[in-house]
Amino acid sequence: MRVLLVEDDRMIGESVRTALRQEGSAVDWVRDGRAASTALATEQFDLVLLDLGLPGRDGLEVLREMRAGKNPTPVIILSARDALRDRVAGLDAGADDYVVKPFELDELTARMRAVVRRRSGRAEPALEIGPIRFDPTTREVTRNGEPVPLSAREYALLEALLARPGAILSRAQLEDRLYGWGEAIESNAVSVYIHQLRQKLGADFIRNVRGVGYFVGRPGTNP
Repeated sequence: MRVLLVEDDRMIGESVRTALRQEGSAVDWVRDGRAASTALATEQFDLVLLDLGLPGRDGLEVLREMRAGKNPTPVIILSARDALRDRVAGLDAGADDYVVKPFELDELTARMRAVVRRRSGRAEPALEIGPIRFDPTTREVTRNGEPVPLSAREYALLEALLARPGAILSRAQLEDRLYGWGEAIESNAVSVYIHQLRQKLGADFIRNVRGVGYFVGRPGTNP
């Protein structure tokens, strides 16, 4: 999952970024509203974590601009503003969820999974394709009922492919979901992780269209 974290508090930002990267997410972190608007205009993200009290430009203004521009990216507001009117204003502006600071990271990641799941049209957290079962709630992957241990990068790549079964994702799109800004992209990293996943999940589970990209499931089932 590629996440845009918009947070001006350094301690909170570093804690959230570190926790999400440890789970395999690619996290891009900006600390003011203008930088957030620029990032949203030039990059694609799976989720935005948005503070409200930002320098340069308020988070609500960033959110309203997103929705006015038909940007459907899920947004979770992270804010110390806990009054009912603030929560209502955030949700009415187009946020998918509202989390009041301070918060537990476990609750935040659970809410992130729920928001992404709702946006993809799924109610059931776990996803099954053939003998493979993927449960983002427990971060467990099984093959024919047997646990399959995955590294954080392997998990992140599999999560990106399973988010849209049948959709072909290019090497660049997969790299976007593995690496945030400033992280060195390892040479042939996608090919290496694909090879490792095929060894663990079956040679035919992840397929590729030469020169285009990789997919799971039947092409075109979820464009």
